[in-house]
Amino acid sequence: MNERGLDVMRTSGYTHSRQAKLAREPARRIVVHPTEGRKQMALECINPRDLPTPQTYTQVVVATGTRLVFVAGQEPEDVHGKLVGRGDFAAQARQVFGNLGRALAAAGAVPRHVAKITIYVVDYRRDEHLPIIEAARVSLFGDHKPADTLVGVVALSPDYLIEVDAVAVVDG
Repeated sequence: MNERGLDVMRTSGYTHSRQAKLAREPARRIVVHPTEGRKQMALECINPRDLPTPQTYTQVVVATGTRLVFVAGQEPEDVHGKLVGRGDFAAQARQVFGNLGRALAAAGAVPRHVAKITIYVVDYRRDEHLPIIEAARVSLFGDHKPADTLVGVVALSPDYLIEVDAVAVVDG
């Protein structure tokens, strides 16, 4: 266990001293998700020691499973295709992550199966937007931290401020 209570497995191909090895090895966390009547699906979450350790995502995710699920960019729309939260970034962020959860469920996947997300934000300003994104993201993913990319964009559909897509791995 590390200081954050995560199970960490360290592996190495180095032949130097143990201390030198630990300095170079990535931190690895194997997350195994049992599925009813199916094989187990695993995500190996790796934060290499020579890269910053992010608090909200994982630098590298190695997925083993038999079925890839690609979720199209989820927009801040209700079931009728109407924009939710015009001008309200927090409302739109909650909506896109909620829509992402519903899209995953439709494919037989759950948030912990997600290996990678991409977040698109209009006129991205880190200090303003990141705390709101993280709150919406935690509401879907809890402590699961898929790899992610956050991209600032000039525009999405008119009045749309955020969009999120995902790749999940499920045995099946």
